[in-house]
Amino acid sequence: MLTPVAAPSVLGLFGFFAATIMVGSNLAGWWGTTSSSLEIFSFAAMFGGLAQLLAAMWSFRARDVAAVAVHGAWGSFWLAYGLQNLLVATGKLPATGNESVPLAWWFIGLAAVTASVTLAVLADNLALFAVAGTLTAGSILAAIGYGGTSGALTAAGYLFVISAACAWYAATAMMLAGSFGRTILPLGTWNRKGNLPAERPTHPIEYADGMPGAKVGQ
Repeated sequence: MLTPVAAPSVLGLFGFFAATIMVGSNLAGWWGTTSSSLEIFSFAAMFGGLAQLLAAMWSFRARDVAAVAVHGAWGSFWLAYGLQNLLVATGKLPATGNESVPLAWWFIGLAAVTASVTLAVLADNLALFAVAGTLTAGSILAAIGYGGTSGALTAAGYLFVISAACAWYAATAMMLAGSFGRTILPLGTWNRKGNLPAERPTHPIEYADGMPGAKVGQ
C-alpha cells in the first residue's frame, strides 16, 4: 500500500550538517589535536553516515533521485571515514596526516558525484544548489590538498563549513514548511509563489490530491 512520506532530506541534511561542520572546522584549523579522531569517528559514522544513508533509502519512496544520489554517496563516505578514524585511533592503521593520494582520489570521485547533483538540484531551488555547489568546490580543494598542495585543505575546510551552514538552513526551511504548512524560510524556488514567508509552498511535502502514491520529489 502506497503511503505519503515526510521529507527524508530533513534528516539527511541535518546529519550532513553535523558531520561536515565538525570535520570542516577541524580541517580549517579552528580546533583539534592528534587525538581528535577519537571524538570524531563515532559521530561522523552514525549521524553523518548512517542517518544520511537511511535518508537516501527513504528518498527512493519520495522519488527524489538527486537526494538518493547525494545522501547515498556522502552517507557511505562518512561511514567509511568514521571507520578509518576508528582504525587509526586504535592503532590498526597508520595516520595519513595531511597528504594521502588514495584519499585525494576518493575526493575526486565525491566531487564528480556532487557536481552532478549540483546540476540536478539547480532545477529545484537555490538553497540546495548552494549546499551542493560549495560541497563540490570543497571536495575539489580537499582532493588537491590531500594530493600534497599546501593550504588547499584549509580552504576546503572553510568551504565545508559554508556548505554545512547552507544544509542547516535548507533542512530547517523544509522542516518548518512541513510543520506550519506554509513557507517560513524561503528556499529560493524558481516559482516565486510559495517561496515567500507565510505563503503555502508551491509543492507541499505530501502527495498531491488526485495523485495518491505518485508524488515526485520532496
